[in-house]
Amino acid sequence: MSAPVIDPVRPAAPDTPAGRRPRAKRTTPARFDTALGWSDKPGLAWTFRILLCAIALGIFAAPFLTILSGAFTANASGSSLSFLPHDSTLLNFKVAGERGIWDYFTNSLVIAGGGLLLQLVVCTLAAYALARHRFRGQALILTLFMLTMMLPEEVIAIPLSLVLGDVPVVHLDLKGTVWGVILPLGAWGFSVMMLTEFMRDIPDEIEEAARLDGVGELRMLAQIVLPLCKPALGVAGVLGFIMIWDQYLLPLIAAKDPTDYTVTVALSVLRTDPEVGSGVVLAGAVIALIPSLIVYLLLQRSLVTGIAAGATKG
Repeated sequence: MSAPVIDPVRPAAPDTPAGRRPRAKRTTPARFDTALGWSDKPGLAWTFRILLCAIALGIFAAPFLTILSGAFTANASGSSLSFLPHDSTLLNFKVAGERGIWDYFTNSLVIAGGGLLLQLVVCTLAAYALARHRFRGQALILTLFMLTMMLPEEVIAIPLSLVLGDVPVVHLDLKGTVWGVILPLGAWGFSVMMLTEFMRDIPDEIEEAARLDGVGELRMLAQIVLPLCKPALGVAGVLGFIMIWDQYLLPLIAAKDPTDYTVTVALSVLRTDPEVGSGVVLAGAVIALIPSLIVYLLLQRSLVTGIAAGATKG
């Protein structure tokens, strides 16, 4: 009887478990290492990318630099503006202040602050009800919020003016007050839709565990849902502030006196004033830009995080 034949065992590869083959290293083509598949090495694609970035920077930066230059230029003219100021002066800001630009600026701050606070509260409550509860007519309500985004301001200008002059039921005249501008901005369809979609992605298990601990609706919203929606709230805050700050038609409708104007309306008044030049108007535009820039710089991380979170969901 012959002895059984035993196959020789191959030695294991070094630094790998016995019986396993070493994994091949993953290689990625160099042309996919950067955005849009462009190579990061100097070449034709690299030069083209730099050229596109320079064109985009020029398109967005040129108007801003022109406004700054004209605001600090004495006797600035719309036909001779440049990127660098000539005969630098602060006289344009002084004249703009004498024309009441700082009073209009204060009106805008009050309206933007109060309107944004009311808008975030209303939109958050509406989004929470639409996202975390089920009831009849839910889809219809969300559709109505979408329809409000499709109506131009000019379409609702006359009806809104009549309502502000005599509010139904209570019969109050809100024209000439900040409430005449703040209340119509209390709900924004964009914020409601964005917060609703964000809240819907919160796992139900978190809410169920909280309810087992006896958490009520307001505590659920304040301590559980809102902390998970910080990125979305940042986006709603930044875009909501800019939307309110840039309002033109609504403050014009709600005003009874020129002293009720906001800074955006005041800029159009300065533009038609024959006694002031382009430099004063540009100085007012620089003043109007400051709050939007500050809000964006302070909340840019939340804005980017919220947009990225919405793009990567699912």
